[in-house]
Amino acid sequence: MRFTCTNGLFALFLTALTWPMVSQATHLRAGEITTRRLSATSLTYEITFTGYYDETPGGGRAAADQQTSVWFCFGDDTSVEVQRLSRTFINNRTSSINVYRVVHTYPGPGPYTIGVTIPNRNNDTKNLPPPDRSDEIRFYVSTTILINAALQVNSTPVMLNPPLDSGRVGQRFCHNPAAFDADGDSLAFRLSVPKEGREDRCPRSRDIPAYQDPTRFSRTSETGGSPTFTIDPRTGELCWDAPGEEGQFNFAFIVEEWRNGVLIGEITRDMQIIVVDQTNRRPLLQPLPELCREAGSLISVPVSAADPDNNRVIISGFGGVFNVGPDGRPLAAGELIAPDYARLSSNGLPQNQPATSTFTWQTNCNHIRSAPYDVTFKVGDVPTSRSATSLVAFQTLRIRIVGPSVKNLTARPTATTQGRAIQLSWSPYACAPTGAEGQPTRLLVYRREGCTPVTSETCTTGPPPGYSQIAELPVTATTFTDTASLRRGIAYSYVLVARYPDRNGGFNGGMSLPSAPVCQQLPLLMPVITQVTIDSTDAQRGQITLRWSRPIGLAPGDLTGPFQYRIQRATGLDGTAFQPLTTITTTLEPTTVDTVFVDRGSSTSALNTTANAYRYRIEFFYTTNGQFTRLDVTEAASSVRLSSGPGPQRSIALRWQTNTPWSNDNQPHRIFRSRSGPNGPFNEIAQVNVQAPPSYVFTDDGSDRITADGNTSRPLSADSAYCYRVLTRGRYTDAQLTGLGSLTNLSQTLCAQPADTTRPCPPALRLDSLNCASVQAEQFCTQTNFQNQLRWSATSGPTCDSQVVGYRIYYGRYEQDSLRLLTEVATPTTSYAHQNLTTVSGCYYVTALSRRGQESRPSNRVCNNACAVFALPNVFTPNGDGKNDVFSALRCPAFVEEVRLVVYNRWGAKVYEGTSRELSWDGRSSEGRELPTGLYYYEVQVRFSYVDRNAPPNVYKGWVQILREGNTQG
Repeated sequence: MRFTCTNGLFALFLTALTWPMVSQATHLRAGEITTRRLSATSLTYEITFTGYYDETPGGGRAAADQQTSVWFCFGDDTSVEVQRLSRTFINNRTSSINVYRVVHTYPGPGPYTIGVTIPNRNNDTKNLPPPDRSDEIRFYVSTTILINAALQVNSTPVMLNPPLDSGRVGQRFCHNPAAFDADGDSLAFRLSVPKEGREDRCPRSRDIPAYQDPTRFSRTSETGGSPTFTIDPRTGELCWDAPGEEGQFNFAFIVEEWRNGVLIGEITRDMQIIVVDQTNRRPLLQPLPELCREAGSLISVPVSAADPDNNRVIISGFGGVFNVGPDGRPLAAGELIAPDYARLSSNGLPQNQPATSTFTWQTNCNHIRSAPYDVTFKVGDVPTSRSATSLVAFQTLRIRIVGPSVKNLTARPTATTQGRAIQLSWSPYACAPTGAEGQPTRLLVYRREGCTPVTSETCTTGPPPGYSQIAELPVTATTFTDTASLRRGIAYSYVLVARYPDRNGGFNGGMSLPSAPVCQQLPLLMPVITQVTIDSTDAQRGQITLRWSRPIGLAPGDLTGPFQYRIQRATGLDGTAFQPLTTITTTLEPTTVDTVFVDRGSSTSALNTTANAYRYRIEFFYTTNGQFTRLDVTEAASSVRLSSGPGPQRSIALRWQTNTPWSNDNQPHRIFRSRSGPNGPFNEIAQVNVQAPPSYVFTDDGSDRITADGNTSRPLSADSAYCYRVLTRGRYTDAQLTGLGSLTNLSQTLCAQPADTTRPCPPALRLDSLNCASVQAEQFCTQTNFQNQLRWSATSGPTCDSQVVGYRIYYGRYEQDSLRLLTEVATPTTSYAHQNLTTVSGCYYVTALSRRGQESRPSNRVCNNACAVFALPNVFTPNGDGKNDVFSALRCPAFVEEVRLVVYNRWGAKVYEGTSRELSWDGRSSEGRELPTGLYYYEVQVRFSYVDRNAPPNVYKGWVQILREGNTQG
């Protein structure tokens, strides 16, 4: 008979022999709400409340007898009274597991919080104030679900380990709820605060006031440190290190359900433990490793426990892999996982020391999922004294079940006359779970160039790095022929991966482990191009030499001759418009010279190696029935294309490109330079060990690093042209072609001139500025515009260009401005008068220009500032005689932009306020009334056209006498 892990129930019954008795117990110890969506096409849910009741005689049992129903509040403004479905007695009938279940249909998508309130909790819970009246606190738990079409048939996690453990004073206590999510969603755990319902039906709820954290009842941890109360956010193991006094305690935690990074629900478990003060010590389980296994493998793990008091122990297992509920009874087939189910050999029976139970699980393809399986093992001791309480400890075994790899993958080239193809074969793949809406498992084919071994991490699914998908096949396929863009002389590596369909809203899909890679290359029945080198650079009469090898893998008798090479050419590094050049017929006899062709162009097709790169390929033909039949075409290979650009400090930057079936990487490329023109002589000046494009670069500063053919080192002149050629080196990476050795190719000849980036030295600038101390107002009485006089002198230095041909003057009205180009003057001018200014305020700098257009850095920056010239009289006579009729500045003020005047009478009352471009007050009030003769006080704020944009106004304060005929009142 197959064991289905009823050991948990047996252990609960046995533990009851020593479950501590609490006097005056009343009712509910713990509980939680779980849900299950019944159909992907409706919003109907099965909702279950599981309550753990106090069944002690004379106390909680009577209340539990009466709790035949509870009210469910569904979070959509509806509620229903639900009858008790089952009542299972445990712990020697001092506790019971009570199940209430209802089916409810929601009106639409969205979040809903389901709540249940039960009057009341049991009594004497120490951390729920007041502890002697905790039976007056309503028990309340809730679960929040997110209804979304994408979630399909989703279930909340279930907690398979009942919250009925005991702890001992001074010893670390731990509890693991054995939470399991049948859909494979990720679970996260966090602590919460027990809640109470504010009403008996569809209640409002709140955190229990003055709830006390368990550490308030602790003195030290088990090892003497500070006490802690924590929950592992990954495994859900809740630990109190360590209880400090005996008694009954309640606390709560929340299980969050996540899918694809989105929180889709959370469950609150409110639980209770009883702490005793005795000499019994808790047993211990040996740590368990994390496992990763292919679906279909048999998992067998020994679970060992020991008790420091040498008591017998009971090892129990909890988790969805057993398909057993929290009451220890088997669930409906496949309710949590598909069969086969896991087993635990001890069957929950007491064992003597040393104690070991064997966990076994025959996995299958229906167990594949992205999230790991957590299996919780619990060990409880069986004290010899009936008055002693059994203590427990936990360990979690985390198992990840991944899809098995495709087995026995092989590769072989197809028949030689069928073109370029590699055929893959493998054993039938038996692991093919079907997803939601019938989506099938698919096989994906991946390929990469080269046969470098790939080391995959254990349990790493999907293709290894560097592979690209080339095909998607039915899971029933066992062969595939690759004909996509294969190249001769290149080795190809292949892996296969199974992709599983989404089964629950997109979480349980994913990929299998990759197959073992297999490597293959096409047989070398074709010629292989080995050289495309430029012999002559000319716009009309260029010349390129093309070389190739004979078909390396062609054995006598493979194909019949005669044979033909048909040579084609296209313009450009990436040219594809190939045109025929010539045909060479051969018998492939060793004495026949047939592997070289010199391309000189033709009268109708000039070879312009000055302007263009050229690309070549060769078609290979054999004879069948007296006719030439095309076998294949070589990989195309281009000539080397050299280009140049300006480098720093009178240097020339060279860059070259190729497009060849061989690799030019990690090879020394040789640089040649001629100082005498394109016809040479050329001297080798450097060797560059290039890595990979676009690093085919070299900057010539005039040095000669290769002196065997003479030292030509000296600085490059901006007035001279220099000519270059580059010789590249390359090799085929295919092991079959390594015998071809190093492949060398010359670029075209390229002549270039270094750009002169040497700049002149910045000039030294000075400005004829005003001496405000000596300025008199009369200087500006007749002046309507102004000028600033600039003067500068050239400077020199060892790194500066002395050939200065002009200067640029930059100006900004304010010192905060970015200066803009004002004008440009040619040498020998070294001064400039900036005229027609409304103010002298402004800033300047000057730059020098070289003959080659290089501009120096800015000179020193100089600024001029306006002078504040403003004086006021102390009497005026507004009598209309045209003399001294207004209060205004003496003579003519300079550089004034705005004046604000405020006038007060001798009693301090403001009689006038006004703003103007120039001060001119006629002795009237702000309302236009003539002010009488008398003494008045003023404040004048004058804003001058300073160089500082944010300069504050100048303030002038004083008094002025108004004199009017026949009026002496002020």
